[in-house]
Amino acid sequence: MNDHQTGNPSNTSIETLLTHAGRSPDDQFGFVNTPVYRGSTVLFKTLAELDAQSQRFLYGRAGNPTTESVEAVVTALEGAYRTKLVPSGLSAITIALMSCLKAGDDLLITDSAYEPGRKFANGFLERMGVTTRYYDPRIGAGLADLMLPNTRAVLAESPGSLTFEVQDIPALAAAAHAGGARLIVDNSWASPLYLKPLALGADIVVHAATKMFVGHSDAFAGTISTTEDAWADVERIRTLLGFFTSGDEAFLVARGLKTLAIRMKEHQERALEIAAWLEEQDEVTAVLHPALPSHPDHQLWKRDFTGSGSLFSFVAAPARREAVAAFVDHLELFTMGFSWGGYESLCLPVAIKSARTVQPWSDPGNLFRLHIGFEGIEDLKADLAAALGRYSRAR
Repeated sequence: MNDHQTGNPSNTSIETLLTHAGRSPDDQFGFVNTPVYRGSTVLFKTLAELDAQSQRFLYGRAGNPTTESVEAVVTALEGAYRTKLVPSGLSAITIALMSCLKAGDDLLITDSAYEPGRKFANGFLERMGVTTRYYDPRIGAGLADLMLPNTRAVLAESPGSLTFEVQDIPALAAAAHAGGARLIVDNSWASPLYLKPLALGADIVVHAATKMFVGHSDAFAGTISTTEDAWADVERIRTLLGFFTSGDEAFLVARGLKTLAIRMKEHQERALEIAAWLEEQDEVTAVLHPALPSHPDHQLWKRDFTGSGSLFSFVAAPARREAVAAFVDHLELFTMGFSWGGYESLCLPVAIKSARTVQPWSDPGNLFRLHIGFEGIEDLKADLAAALGRYSRAR
């Protein structure tokens, strides 16, 4: 986002903001949506203009009206100073981390973090001389005991997108800031509609915009929103690395954002109904959804969140691998896939034991992650009920 964005109504509802923010029909010959801008070269009329470099766009890699239309909306939603649209959720994480870190620094990451982010820290940052340590997602104020003199960043994800622990963001922010570090929060699950990490003390918020923002499983994107203090470092790293999102992808993100409030409401209601139903099934030993009263972090979720997302996990009774195959291989509506956020429901069996460092996963049951889409609720229940029956028979 830059200072030239218009069409962002203030003091309005989220629904109104999503409908009208980021659009400037007067600049687009009256067309209701900002069109797809494609281009690398931006022309200067005079040598004086070239020398001054004061015009709105200088080169295509820095952005265009299509990308800025998305950035304006996300900035308003997050209550941020500014936002940058980047090619993927992973690129948002990598830029955010590198904006805080240099060789010799220390990084703390929640043990429930998005696995590609962990791989980046272990496989790239380590080679660059950054030490990475992992912390218990439920550590809260205890994070202060892990802070070192060279700890410069803390990466949180609340809730974790596999095991759904809710993190105490204000406590993490206080500990990070006291130790001279910045707090980065992955807010992809709740979206800024239901969680405002910057208001709770975070310095940087990242999104896998591929998921809830796009909402149709047909584009990659990420966003980075920051406080004023953190902005310059994020934009510097983004510029040096050359990360850029095309106008085509940006247009699909902008399209998805228009219906975000409606989709999140539907996803939330459907996911909660399925989660509550699963709690009643004999083969299910636990449902990991923070909005359920049975969740160990439910009170913390109630304190900080105003709603919940489409994604949650459940644990089925211990069984051999053949039972997992019986569950997923013959699903009719749920399909297997690594992403989420689209209109289609997904089921992913999770090998969670290999994804933890500090808090080993000790539950002997099989973990399944569900994204609840827009199919009929009773149809989805029937599909899961049949799968649970196959699972039981194969145990």
